[in-house]
Amino acid sequence: MALLNKDEQRQVAEAIDRLERRTDAELVTVLAAGADDYAYMPLIWAGLVGLLLPGVINYFLDLLSADELLLAQMSTFILVALLCRIPAIISHLVPAPVRRWRAGNLARRQFLEQNLHNTTGGTGILVFVCEAERYVEILVDHGIANRLHGDTWKAMVDVFTQQIRDGQTLQGFLGCIHACGELLADHVPVTRERSELTNRLVVLG
Repeated sequence: MALLNKDEQRQVAEAIDRLERRTDAELVTVLAAGADDYAYMPLIWAGLVGLLLPGVINYFLDLLSADELLLAQMSTFILVALLCRIPAIISHLVPAPVRRWRAGNLARRQFLEQNLHNTTGGTGILVFVCEAERYVEILVDHGIANRLHGDTWKAMVDVFTQQIRDGQTLQGFLGCIHACGELLADHVPVTRERSELTNRLVVLG
């Protein structure tokens, strides 16, 4: 899974620059490869399968002695732990609610780390994307939340999320920034020229 290259990142920065000429909002974009490596998941699955599978089989067939059963459980644990470390497999082992929670938690941390809560007038807005989790979220500070209802962003998030699934990350960013600009220009119009935060796409490898 490839993150945006330098030219694509430049296009995102230019789109933000155009948006901020029309509004007092301070928009920051963050693209994360993944919210977590979920290194604990292989151990959880290996523990469950290693403990239960040989025991259940032996319960019905009664083929193994106690020592042989223990060896079978240990071997199964090691084999499953190694298999579950394959990225294509582990991505299917993490429950969707866990993946959403981890991505949402990272989005909120980034809102604070990018200083979006300290903008003049509370006009910070974060467009956050987590590629591995196929997760998109738009977070806004109070200066925007007081003027635009929270449901305003849902359609944008739904469209962007589908574009992430389709591998159209750049198009998703550009379309989302443009759509945000149309709304923010009407509800948070520009009153003075300023740029408190970076327009550069923040990439978290």
